[in-house]
Amino acid sequence: MFVLRNVGNFIFGGDASKQTLIELPQGQLYLVRPLSPKGYSELIFKDCAARIRRTNQDFQYQLVIQRAYEEGEEDLLDDEEGEDADIAALAGDRDEKTFLLDESLHFRTEFREATGEKVLAWRDLSGDTGDLYEFVCDDSIDVGQVQTFEITAVHCQYERKHRKNHQTATEQDLAEFAFEREDPIPRASPTHSPTALSPVATMPATRSTANSALKRQDTPTKSSKKTPVREEGPTEAPPVADHPESRSVLTEERAELHLFDFQSGAFILQDPSVKATVYEVGNWQYYLQISSDKRDWLGQEVIADINPVFNFEYLSFIFNAYAPTGDAYSWLLRFKDQETETRFQEGLMQALWEQLNEQKWLKNKADERDYVLEAFQDLTMEDAPGAEEEEEEYEVEEPEDDGQKSEHYDSDEEEDDVVTRDDDGNVNSQLAVGYKHDRSFVVRGSKIGVFKHTPNNNLEFSTNISKVETPSGKLFSPKKVMLHAEDTNMILQNEANPNSLYRMDLEYGKIVDEWKVHDDIPVNTFAPESKFAQMTGEQTFLGLSRNALYRIDPRLAGNKLVDSELKQYISKNDFSAAATTDKGYIAVASNKGDIRMFDRLGINAKTHIPALGDPIIGLDVSADGRWVLATCRTYLLLIDAMQKEGKNEGKLGFEKSFGKDSKPQPRRLGLTPSHVAQFQHETGIPLSFTPARFNTGEGLTETSIITATGPFIVTWNLKKVLRGNKDPYTIKRYAEEVKADNFKYGSDKNVIVALPNEVNMVAKQSFKKPTRESIATPARIGGGSFGGRKSEAGRIGNRDSARYKLGKDDVVNSPY
Repeated sequence: MFVLRNVGNFIFGGDASKQTLIELPQGQLYLVRPLSPKGYSELIFKDCAARIRRTNQDFQYQLVIQRAYEEGEEDLLDDEEGEDADIAALAGDRDEKTFLLDESLHFRTEFREATGEKVLAWRDLSGDTGDLYEFVCDDSIDVGQVQTFEITAVHCQYERKHRKNHQTATEQDLAEFAFEREDPIPRASPTHSPTALSPVATMPATRSTANSALKRQDTPTKSSKKTPVREEGPTEAPPVADHPESRSVLTEERAELHLFDFQSGAFILQDPSVKATVYEVGNWQYYLQISSDKRDWLGQEVIADINPVFNFEYLSFIFNAYAPTGDAYSWLLRFKDQETETRFQEGLMQALWEQLNEQKWLKNKADERDYVLEAFQDLTMEDAPGAEEEEEEYEVEEPEDDGQKSEHYDSDEEEDDVVTRDDDGNVNSQLAVGYKHDRSFVVRGSKIGVFKHTPNNNLEFSTNISKVETPSGKLFSPKKVMLHAEDTNMILQNEANPNSLYRMDLEYGKIVDEWKVHDDIPVNTFAPESKFAQMTGEQTFLGLSRNALYRIDPRLAGNKLVDSELKQYISKNDFSAAATTDKGYIAVASNKGDIRMFDRLGINAKTHIPALGDPIIGLDVSADGRWVLATCRTYLLLIDAMQKEGKNEGKLGFEKSFGKDSKPQPRRLGLTPSHVAQFQHETGIPLSFTPARFNTGEGLTETSIITATGPFIVTWNLKKVLRGNKDPYTIKRYAEEVKADNFKYGSDKNVIVALPNEVNMVAKQSFKKPTRESIATPARIGGGSFGGRKSEAGRIGNRDSARYKLGKDDVVNSPY
C-alpha cells in the first residue's frame, strides 16, 4: 500500500477545514445517453473544473464539477443580482453540479492511447439505464493527476461505506471500488453521429484505475494473481439475534419475503415461502419472527419504529427491522390473498396497540379497532394522475434557491472577532413566525434573535434580545413561546415556574409582566384563542394542564384563569397539545394519542377520536376546521373532521358528534419504510418528527404540511395526499439537525428553518423527491446569525448563499 499511503497522507492530511481535497482544473462535462432516444450526448459545461471536497459530515465527500466563467461573465452576473435576485439564483444553480461520492456512481477513469483523451465517468443515478456523466480532461492534465484523483475517489467511497479512515483498508478492500468490469466508457463528444459513437464501436481503451495503481507496489505481494474485483451486489440480510421465548401466538401466516436493496432502490425476493409469526413474550412486549426451511431471516420487537404499512391491493406488508448494530432495513411480506393478509394485520396491530397502550386489544370498542386498522393501510401504491395532477404540473414555479438570501455580519469582521458557538453550549431551539409584521423569532438559551422577512423572501438579522429574565431579574431559557396581540408581545413559559407565564414587550425587548395563572393548576402548554388571534388585539388565550382545559385572561386581577371556562377531568388524560380554528373551535390531543374536539370551553367534547397508542407531540387545525393534523414521533395523522352521512351530514366534528359507527377515516402520513431505512442508513439518527404544521394565512386554503426529522425537512402536498398518490412528499437534507421549522405566513412557497447555529429561509421548490442521492447529500447553507464580540447587533451585509461563492463568510459560521 506504499503508493496509496503516500497519496492518502498528502491529500487527506493537514488542515481538516480545507474543503477541497484534490482538483483537476480544466475540462468539459457531458451527459451521455448511449441507449436513450432523448439524444446521445449533451455538453453541460464547456469549461469547468472537477474537485473532490469534504462535507460537514464525517466520512462523506462530494464530487463537484464547477463551471468556469469567461472573462467578464461573472461580473455581468453580479450586476444582474442587484436587479433581479431570482435570475441570479438560477444562474448560481447552473454554476456547479455535485454528486455524493458513493459506490453506486461506479466512478471510474479511462485513458485512450489513440487520442490521448483522459476521461472520468460516473452513472447518472437520476437518469435512464446506461446514462453517464463524463468529464473529459484538458490536454494540460497528465495521466498521473487523473490516477491520483481516482485514488482519492476510491478512498472517499471506502470511508463512506465503512465509516472509518481509508488507511485501515487493505488492497482488496479498495479494489471493490475500481469497477474494472464495466463496459468501456462511450465517447462524449456530440459532434459525431450516435451511430459512429455506438458503445460497440468505441476504440479499445486502457483503464487507468485505482486498481492499476494498487498493482504498483514497492514490496512484492504473496501471489501474482490478479486481485478479484467484487461487483457491487444487492443489500444482504443482517445477522439475526437470539429470539425470546414465546408465551402465546397472535398470528402465524405464510408469505414471500423481500428485502429493500439500497443500491437499486427496489425490493428483492429473498425467500418464496417463509413463516411470519407474531407472538407475546410478556410484560406487554411482542415479537415478530420470520423464518423458513432455508434459514432464520429476522426477529424484531414489535414497536412503533417498525413503521408498518399494509397494502391490500398488492397483498403486501412493508416494515422496518433493526440489526443488532442499530442499522435499519426495510422488508416486504407478500401474502397469497387478502384473507391471509387481514389475519396477519389483525395480529400485528393487536401486538403494536397492546405494546403502546398496555391494555388488551379486545377491550377496545369494535369501531375503534377498525379505526386503528384503517390508519395503517396504504390505500394506493401507485400515483393516479388525473386532470388535477396535470394542472398542478403547470403551476408557475419560483426560481429554485438552495437557501435563498440570508444575512451575515459584514464580511470585513476578523474571524477571531466572531463568536462561532455560545460559551454555554446553547443552540437554537424554537421558532415563532410573525403574522402581522413579517418577523421571525428564534430562541437560543436565554436569548432571542429577531429576523426580518424582506420583500424578496430573504431573512435579515434585525436584533438580539440578549437577556430573557423575569421581572425580578432571574435569567431563564423559555420552554415555549407564542406571539400575541398583533405581534407586539410574546408569551413565554419558564419551566421552573409552571403556574405562571410571562409577557415580553417586543418593542422594548424585555419581560414586563408575570401572570400567575392558578395556585393549583399548572400550565403545561398554551394556544391562541383562535387561528389568527395574533393578528388582532385579542388578549385571552387557551391554557392546558395534564388534566384541564381553560381560558387565560391577563386582564383579570389576581389569578388569570377564567373559572367559568374551566373543564377539568378526573381521569389522567395527559393533555399534550392544542390548536384552534378561525372560529375558535378547539382541538386537544394527549400523550395517550387521542384527540378531543370542542366548539367552546367549559363543556364536554363534541367528538372523541380514539388513540392509535402513540403520544401526540404536536397539533394543528386548518382554519375552517375541516382537517386536524396530529404529530406522533414516527408518523403524522391527518383527520377529516367533516361528517359525510347521518343526521349531522355537512357538520364538523367540532360542532356535532360523529355517529357511533361513523368515526372519521384517519390518514396516516409517514415516510415509506424504505425511505426510513435509507434515512437511518445515511445518518444513524432514528425517525423523530418535529410538530407538523399547515401553511397558513387569512383567506388562504391549506395546501402543504411541513415537519422535520433529524437533518431532513419534509413537506407533504395536501392534494396528492388526498388523491392517494404514492410518496406525496419531498425532502431537503442539511448537514445538521433541524431544530424548528415553519412556513412563512401567507404562503407555502417559503420555509423558515432553524438549525443549531443557522437560521434560513428556503424556497419550497428546492425540496426534492426522496431518492438515494437527495437523501444522502446535505444542502449547503448560508444562514442568518446573531451574536458577535464587536456588537450584539452587528453590521448587516448581503450574501447570496445560492451562488456558493467561497469567501470569508463561508469560513465564519457564527451563532444564528
